[in-house]
Amino acid sequence: MQIPSKYDASQVESKWYDYWMKHNYFHSTPDEREPYTIVIPPPNVTGVLHMGHMLNNTIQDVLIRRARLLGKNACWVPGTDHASIATEAKVVAKLKEQGIDKNDLSRDEFLKHAWDWTEEYGGVILEQLKKLGCSCDWDRTKFTMDDDMSEAVIKVFVDLYEKGLIYRGYRMVNWDPEAKTTLSDEEVIHEERQGNLYYLEYKIEGSDDTLTIATTRPETIFGDTAICINPNDERFSHLRGKKAIVPICNRVIPIIEDEYVDVEFGTGCLKVTPAHDENDKNLGDKHKLEVIDIFNEDASLNSFGLHYEGKDRFVVRKEISKELEANGVLVKTEIHTNKVGASERTKAVIEPRLSDQWFLKMEDLVKPAIKSVLEDDDIKLFPKKFENTYRHWMENIRDWNISRQLMWGQQIPAYYYGDGKEDFVVAENIEEALLKAREATSNSKLETSDLKQDKDALDTWFSSWLWPMSVFDGIRNPENEEIKYYYPTNDLVTGPDILFFWVARMIIAGYEYKDEKPFENVYLTGLVRDKQRRKMSKSLGNSPDALKLIEEYGADGVRVGLLLSSAAGNDLMFDEALCQQGKGFGNKIWNAFRLIQGWEIDETIPQPETAKIGLEWYESKFQKALVEIEDHFGKYRLSDALMAIYKLIMDDFSSWLLEIIKPAYQKPIDVKTYKAVIEALENNLKVLHPFMPFLSEEIWQFISERTPDEALIVAKWPETKTINEDLIAEFDFASEVISGIRNIRKQKNIAFKDAIGFSVINNEKANTTFNGVISKLGNLESIENTSEAIEGALTFRVKSNEYFIPMVGAIDVEAEIKKLTEELNYTEGFLKSVQKKLSNERFVAGAPEQVVASEKKKEADALAKIETLKASLASLN
Repeated sequence: MQIPSKYDASQVESKWYDYWMKHNYFHSTPDEREPYTIVIPPPNVTGVLHMGHMLNNTIQDVLIRRARLLGKNACWVPGTDHASIATEAKVVAKLKEQGIDKNDLSRDEFLKHAWDWTEEYGGVILEQLKKLGCSCDWDRTKFTMDDDMSEAVIKVFVDLYEKGLIYRGYRMVNWDPEAKTTLSDEEVIHEERQGNLYYLEYKIEGSDDTLTIATTRPETIFGDTAICINPNDERFSHLRGKKAIVPICNRVIPIIEDEYVDVEFGTGCLKVTPAHDENDKNLGDKHKLEVIDIFNEDASLNSFGLHYEGKDRFVVRKEISKELEANGVLVKTEIHTNKVGASERTKAVIEPRLSDQWFLKMEDLVKPAIKSVLEDDDIKLFPKKFENTYRHWMENIRDWNISRQLMWGQQIPAYYYGDGKEDFVVAENIEEALLKAREATSNSKLETSDLKQDKDALDTWFSSWLWPMSVFDGIRNPENEEIKYYYPTNDLVTGPDILFFWVARMIIAGYEYKDEKPFENVYLTGLVRDKQRRKMSKSLGNSPDALKLIEEYGADGVRVGLLLSSAAGNDLMFDEALCQQGKGFGNKIWNAFRLIQGWEIDETIPQPETAKIGLEWYESKFQKALVEIEDHFGKYRLSDALMAIYKLIMDDFSSWLLEIIKPAYQKPIDVKTYKAVIEALENNLKVLHPFMPFLSEEIWQFISERTPDEALIVAKWPETKTINEDLIAEFDFASEVISGIRNIRKQKNIAFKDAIGFSVINNEKANTTFNGVISKLGNLESIENTSEAIEGALTFRVKSNEYFIPMVGAIDVEAEIKKLTEELNYTEGFLKSVQKKLSNERFVAGAPEQVVASEKKKEADALAKIETLKASLASLN
């Protein structure tokens, strides 16, 4: 078979991916083997491949491919998440382009548009993952809105409601005015932003007195229902029991007292707006204050905002500050930095809002999940440092707001049969709901048409928290063969940013519904950043096109580039040069294979001793690397595992072994050595395959004709054997000797074709095991032992051993004398210029100390070099 001179990834990758798919290597069904299961963190159905996906899925593919080589029944379940907020926003934007307002559509009409959009654009990312080489079981692809997945979500909601864990409550929630939905606390990103502190003067009813309050949100004065002072603050004792007048709207509000007020902040007086701040709401409840909601759902002001009605809150902030100033109410403004909550999805500033929502009680649900990770060590986090983050979140958990004001998602299975907020039943479907409603009302004449289902959808995470179970139908059919075989899964690979969003919640759900952990290990990757440590983002324009990288460097090159510096939990500083390094590594392996294949084989010649000992050394070196690689895998140090393979192949195999066994120019190689080096290459390909699947399979299939059962993807991981540490140590010593010979050849311009004499004072009592290798790689006439130094010879040391290369015949003496003389003359001239500067008293007295010290060092170096050069010239004359 003709081997191409260059490795062409574009030709190879599609060929082998199609081959793997054709022979169903990725598919898994339960059998007698040990299962190894990974469920993909489902990317948003709206998504396209970015650098974070590339890193995360490359790691998963490395783990799953290694599991196959270990003989396990490897199952990697792919899929996508319906991503309620993100997807609905994209569908709404598309409808807007077509002149359609979402609010003019019925739920069914909107969902038809959403499904059309999903079918057209959804799943693109899964196709892109195939380009990366991801060996998912595509037959098992799931979507969180699949009928069976949705059924599982509804079943869980009903179950938790019937257990008394889900309730409906009127609470202060995080409101996203752009997506027009509530968010959980975890979906709010708190950022420090610079704004203003506005000092406003309120009149006291029935007097000429005033009081000043400080606020960051002057637009909320329309919702003020009290002024609060600290009862221990004597500055305001004269205001007790009085009332204040809110500027502009002139509403009279009470002045209340509460120790909650911080006497040090602002003026020590606090305006209380219970509808728009959680702490104010608590004060309002305590003091039975009126609650006035001044915002529409898009955070524009409603009729309570008077002449600002319909205007956006931030527009009003600017305009009202001018009106307040004009009315003499704005005393002053100060620049003020505070933390502002923003929506993780839309980036809109969150508005606290009172709303009826559905909540899941978390206090008892989290207990098994805390115990599993932090006490029993049943689930291990890599790196371990994230246990502290996990502990903080879980021990400070609040009830989970699980309802969203969206249409795209599983609709909450609550059915209202009356006018009151409490007139509802919860059921898996409307038929069951009707039976429950008839029972609740004792009205057998109720029909399904009398029931109205809650309009809200469930939080996307309420479906994905069931993912490791629902992908195997473990919620609807908890005793089915697949859930019993594949669950719990083995490894979860994800980012630390969703440790609470998703990881912790899956653990909670696992113990609630299977009474078992959902996975054994959680590998938390770092974020992919650019060389300036900035997070990759479209807005910064610093995120490269993932598919273009694959096109340029090959999937294997990109995989290696990503993994070479991505230790678990540490951010990866991505540099495209890493992908070039990965591509170069692939080319090096390809060229090494071509070199081997180019050798003519002669079955009649014996195996040289140098080849025999070289192969024995490499076997031990490989075995030692294998132990290291497996240790790294066990600790999820995939970057270190790859680096161990990289060094093994680049240095030990390509730079040393192939040189040791390489036949002389135009001479054949013996068959024993050839078979052994092919076996060594095949072992290299096995450990390389998880990282560089395409290149390794291509070379594997070129080595010999293979049946589908003999493909590399299903080959057997190398077995560990005895390591000869003495042989490795002896070669390490010999390699230093060879490097010393090569350095002298390079320094003295001695051509390799010219054999040279070589003698050693063997103070180390080094074995002669590798003398043949030293002689071959150094092109030595012989290796002689000597008891004393050889005068006039070129020398170097390895530990206490001294090595001598006689000058006679080794170099062109005349050329060397000329070269050394020119270097001596230059150095003497340089020394004179330095000494002239140092003899100048004004320079020495006026120059900085470090400059003078630098010049003195130059003088000392030049003197030492002149002495060495003169000694070398003397030995040649």
